[in-house]
Amino acid sequence: MPIDLTKIRAIDVHVHAEVSCHDPEDPVMGQFFDAASAYFKAPRERPKMPEIVELYREAQIAFCMFTVDCESHIGAKRVSNFEIAEFAAKHDDICIPFASIDPHKGKMGAREARDLVENCGVKGFKFHHIMQGCNPGDQVGYPIYEIINHYKLPAIFHTGHSGMGTGMRGGGGVRLKYGQPMLVDDVAVDFPDMKIILAHPSWPWVDESLSMALHKTNVYIDLSGWSPKYFAPQIIQYANTQLRKKMLFGSDFPLIHPDKWLDAARGVGFREEILPGIMKDNAARLLGLT
Repeated sequence: MPIDLTKIRAIDVHVHAEVSCHDPEDPVMGQFFDAASAYFKAPRERPKMPEIVELYREAQIAFCMFTVDCESHIGAKRVSNFEIAEFAAKHDDICIPFASIDPHKGKMGAREARDLVENCGVKGFKFHHIMQGCNPGDQVGYPIYEIINHYKLPAIFHTGHSGMGTGMRGGGGVRLKYGQPMLVDDVAVDFPDMKIILAHPSWPWVDESLSMALHKTNVYIDLSGWSPKYFAPQIIQYANTQLRKKMLFGSDFPLIHPDKWLDAARGVGFREEILPGIMKDNAARLLGLT
């Protein structure tokens, strides 16, 4: 059953499936979950996919769900993209499957990407180059980007600071430099049919994301990972004006609850007529739901 936009009040483009329904939590990934939960002051227990879909269905919020594949750099076993796609297909009235493939997997990763799109109904991709240990513009990821570009699908790129690794010795081996938004600019140029979503407000490089979304027709911003009450003023300014059709609601669940994000967004200066676009309409157009 396709998503009925009249029956949902928002679309959350940034929801993590961090544990499998079948396999135990990966112990290496668990160390990063510990650190992220401490940083966000969020519950440590990670919900499984049935719990996530129940929460979002009750809240009348559709959502994009994905894992993060960082097997090469961090050495943590990923949740299967195929498991997420299969689960989402059973709940397609509310859940939109995205996939994550470590850029280091190159052409084999591109084969997986094509399979996921053509045979499993995946509607977009997620990259977290800080956790994947490479520059977003590095040629190693280009075979995967080519598939995404070919199908004109969206891809979410983590930008800015990361709660993953915060407080760990040596940051858990995570290098924040790979979260600089401008590193994605080459990708936006070289793959103009890929709809690039710069995830998070991108602190401390906020203005870079705003500039890219203003300059590139295929670049958008999701506002996940931060409560709106902490947004830099220029985010509100551009959301209300030139980038009003480029800003997307994202929570970063399970670290931030979607209702908590939406409640905060109503009190930070977004114009009343702008909020419906941020909450639902912009994402609906981007995801091809309208």
